Amino acid sequence: MDGNGGSQNIKYKLLGFEKSKSLAIIMVISTGRVVKIKLNELLKSEIIDDLAKVELREIYKKFYSGGAAVTAYEMSDRHERSWMVYVVLSFILFVLYMLANISAAKLVYIEQFDVVVTPGVFLYPLTFLAVDILNESYGLRLARKAILFVCASNAFVLMVLSFTSWLPGSPGWQLDEHFGEVINHILSVLVASSASFLLSEYVNSYLLSRIKELTNSRFLFLRVFLSTFIAVIVDSFLFCYIVFHGSLQNQEILQIVYVQIVIKMFFSIFNVFPAYAARSLFKKYVVGAQPA
Repeated sequence: MDGNGGSQNIKYKLLGFEKSKSLAIIMVISTGRVVKIKLNELLKSEIIDDLAKVELREIYKKFYSGGAAVTAYEMSDRHERSWMVYVVLSFILFVLYMLANISAAKLVYIEQFDVVVTPGVFLYPLTFLAVDILNESYGLRLARKAILFVCASNAFVLMVLSFTSWLPGSPGWQLDEHFGEVINHILSVLVASSASFLLSEYVNSYLLSRIKELTNSRFLFLRVFLSTFIAVIVDSFLFCYIVFHGSLQNQEILQIVYVQIVIKMFFSIFNVFPAYAARSLFKKYVVGAQPA
């Protein structure tokens, strides 16, 4: 069994070894599910046929040394670095999401193009990039955990903002009424974005994972673009109609939706380039594909 012979895994990926138990840690790429399997059982399974050459080399080295050989896949060395990257990516996703929502509370008229947009439309597409990188590096399951973390954090922010708006302002503070109006508007944006974010990012992560499976992990540009393309349409319609329903006419809302889709489509094309760079950096500094 010589594996797929390439650098791209299709169904499975070697995450590392647990030396004390002679176990290999394998991830199912399409779902992000992680399984532990004994080395002797791994060598007899169909999983071995899907692993890259560098992973096969490390597996055989570990097996024939009786678990004594030190490889580039020792879990004690890899866990901290991998999870730190995961935490940083999740934090970046949260920051981008919150900044996009706060800035989305303001409508901006661009006279040259005769369109109305929110500043958040230029930041929000970057959240799709963050989810794409998480999905590509850690699988669907952990990408969705990051999405749920952001939604839970958003719920906490909503409660804090509601509480601050409820607190009585100082009698001499002239901005109390305006503060309440701004906070209430931001709260409505955050509520709308929570629904659109959760649905669109789930669509994005699912499509990315599904397309990756259908294309045998090839054509990263295709799955990044297509998953983002569908997700931004879902997000734009859902967000705009929740936020502006009742305050704007349907035609005005549709104009905002169309402009948002066009801008986000541009970002969906742009996202392809940092996605490739992120995958390369992840392989080099986290996976450490080439052993010393």
